[in-house]
Amino acid sequence: MDTLQSMRAFVRVVETGSFTAAAQQLETTTAFVSRAVSELETRLRTRLLNRTTRRLALTEAGDRYLVRSRQILDWVDEAEAEAGDAQIRPAGTLRVHSMTSFGQQYLIPLIPRYRDLYPDVAIEMTFAQHIPDLVEDGYDVSIVLARQLPDSEMISHCLGSIFSVACASPAYVEKYGTPETVADLAGHTCLRLVAPGFSADEWVFHGPNGQENYSLNASVFSINVAEAMALAVREGIGVGVLPGVSAVAGLREGWLLRLLPQYKVQEFRVYVRYSSRKFLDAKIRRWVDLLRDVLPRVLATDSSVLS
Repeated sequence: MDTLQSMRAFVRVVETGSFTAAAQQLETTTAFVSRAVSELETRLRTRLLNRTTRRLALTEAGDRYLVRSRQILDWVDEAEAEAGDAQIRPAGTLRVHSMTSFGQQYLIPLIPRYRDLYPDVAIEMTFAQHIPDLVEDGYDVSIVLARQLPDSEMISHCLGSIFSVACASPAYVEKYGTPETVADLAGHTCLRLVAPGFSADEWVFHGPNGQENYSLNASVFSINVAEAMALAVREGIGVGVLPGVSAVAGLREGWLLRLLPQYKVQEFRVYVRYSSRKFLDAKIRRWVDLLRDVLPRVLATDSSVLS
């Protein structure tokens, strides 16, 4: 028989003064309660109660065990109430993983709104370019950009899509002109982004003529961070292919110009992933709800800027 269950039976017998009354409160049989206490004594190898036909009395060992049992059962009840409350009230620490550029651009602005709604939640955010194992790495939620997610038992929702674009600065275009076709890039200085998810040696364009590839045989400049590449393009060093998340601010503000607008490069879907739909912790559910409410509209708006 379960030790905690036996403890509860023992404590209730002491509190009510009889096996029958304890059984009624626990909604079980007198025989069940009697057996629970007997098995507890057998496990402990000590008598907890002295029984007579008219009364029950605690032994010295039983008195000590009663104090500890009440403490333990109180802790268990508190733990169960706290765990049950987690399904209703967002609280604790929310551990979020995101791809770096996406997290900086889209998730950080959502934190004030989430914290205003759920002030009892602390957010621990990690930016990394790999797709994590949520259980092993200890994350509650992950935001990933991928053409397709690997098979997994994780729950996932697509929030929208994002793609890369070829860009240059207004000063560069004024000085060197605008490429009209993918082949025209051969007459321009092309900058190399060396980052996870991007081909450092080839740009793959998708447009009216299907797929067209452009090989970067040589480059006067290479860098491994998309935001830094955007700044290099702004300074007029050359033409760069930028993830939309890194290009949208510059395009909106006018310090970047979209080149070859009929083409998209490296289109990805944006997914939110978490480990379980059943008994989902309230802090995770509310974060996912916020992402699903806000990000599809924001991504659609930014795609219109990129297009």
